Amino acid sequence: MTETAAALRTVAHNVRAARVRAGLSLEELGRRAQVSKGALVGLEKAQGNPNLATLVRLADTLGISVSALMQGPSEGRVRVVASDDVAPLWTGEQGGEARLVLTTTGPAPVEVWRWRLEPGEEYPSHPHQAGVVETVSVTAGRMTLVVDGEEHAVEAGQTATFDGDAPHAYRGAGTETCTLIMTVHLPPGPG
Repeated sequence: MTETAAALRTVAHNVRAARVRAGLSLEELGRRAQVSKGALVGLEKAQGNPNLATLVRLADTLGISVSALMQGPSEGRVRVVASDDVAPLWTGEQGGEARLVLTTTGPAPVEVWRWRLEPGEEYPSHPHQAGVVETVSVTAGRMTLVVDGEEHAVEAGQTATFDGDAPHAYRGAGTETCTLIMTVHLPPGPG
């Protein structure tokens, strides 16, 4: 089985399990997450190739992290992950990409992402559930962080943080490739 097929099977299993735990029908999950029932049926059968926006909407609706949808069984006490070993969840038109490297365990998980944005390339994100906090730490180049319509310049060596429950976007700025590490701090799950 290819890595992609294995990853799709993991996502399919995790989406279905989370949907059942939440007591949602395919129709209700689709309505709440703004994903068609057909796409959900395909996803739960490990068919198709869901994009990052779909995975984010499903995770937010189900009250779990994107990586909880993608993770297989735990691998032990320490995990070391090379970002090149993780498939990009978003690829921009000019070659930019976003990789969800790992998610910490515990009652309030943190996702760790590695992003590359080319100049002018943008990824718009819909608002997340209340309590989600994002940080972006630019390691090279410059970016424009747009939160609720307001633009903020973030340069190499700078870190910005914001509440993720407002519309936001990440845009490469300047003339060089922008690389950044993003963390998404998720609120504690139901006890």
